[in-house]
Amino acid sequence: MRMAKREARDVARIGRRILVSSGMQSEKRFVQHGDISVYAHSLAVAVLCLWLSRRLPGRSDERALVRGALLHDYFLYDWHEDDPSHRWHGFHHAAAALRNAERDFSLGRIERDMISSHMFPLNLRPPRCRESAILCMADKIVATRETVRGLFRRRGQKA
Repeated sequence: MRMAKREARDVARIGRRILVSSGMQSEKRFVQHGDISVYAHSLAVAVLCLWLSRRLPGRSDERALVRGALLHDYFLYDWHEDDPSHRWHGFHHAAAALRNAERDFSLGRIERDMISSHMFPLNLRPPRCRESAILCMADKIVATRETVRGLFRRRGQKA
């Protein structure tokens, strides 16, 4: 989103330690939707989270919001590979992302809730805080946009 330059700068500042970590850098090798890397997807989701949060009524913990959004898909594998452990990825990756994020970073209550509930309603764990609800919305918006663009690219059309 072009209008989110301020949010992109703030995500880069707040999430600097996460963005340069080896785990996050490895996400550049894993495809998420279409031809978008997990890294690029997570960055886009974090920017949209901040943008939405600043425009919706109420207040958010912006540090937790950015960190949770960056780590929401921190599962650290290519789910497109033909591997039995990747079956049911949509149902299980939130738990894998939380395990990896807790191993590599110090997380607060909000960040843990964001990561574990971001696949609601596919996972039956509903968001328990404002930041988690914003992440659920932003993730679905960005994933839909990435998937649709990928479909148009494959057909040689402009999205």
